[in-house]
Amino acid sequence: MDPMISLGQKNTLAEYMILSGADNRPPMLDKDLYDSWKSRMELYMQNREHERMILESVEHGTLIWHMVEENGVIRTKKYAELSAAEKIQADCDMKATNIILQGLPADIYSLVNHHKFAKDLWERVQLLMQGTSLTKQERECKLYDAFDKFTHIKGNYFIRITCDLLS
Repeated sequence: MDPMISLGQKNTLAEYMILSGADNRPPMLDKDLYDSWKSRMELYMQNREHERMILESVEHGTLIWHMVEENGVIRTKKYAELSAAEKIQADCDMKATNIILQGLPADIYSLVNHHKFAKDLWERVQLLMQGTSLTKQERECKLYDAFDKFTHIKGNYFIRITCDLLS
């Protein structure tokens, strides 16, 4: 047992994993801390084998599988027909998708699990967590409008707020 961990302490499995340096699970998304999660996910991906290829899948999309002609019919190459480098990239595409899905809580996972490509997943999660610039602008306008209405109401603000909170 690690000398840093005394037997008398009640440590969680997560604490043991952190102390032992385990990094086999991507960070879980906290909806209030999306930017932090995004940064930690990128670091997690950089710590994987073929990290650059995984990040390429997330940032630029998956490998485009080449077409071949067989008996006068054009079809997409099968996995077995890919070159060694293409197989690695195809595997990294799948890893990127899995990493993102593993870092999502169940409610967000259920909204995005139908996306099969890492880039689509990444963008959809970002949209869900941050919203579009238009929705951000709308929320900001509504907050300013609510503040203006609040400041223009005559009367005792403390009593009004207290009554609203109690009802």
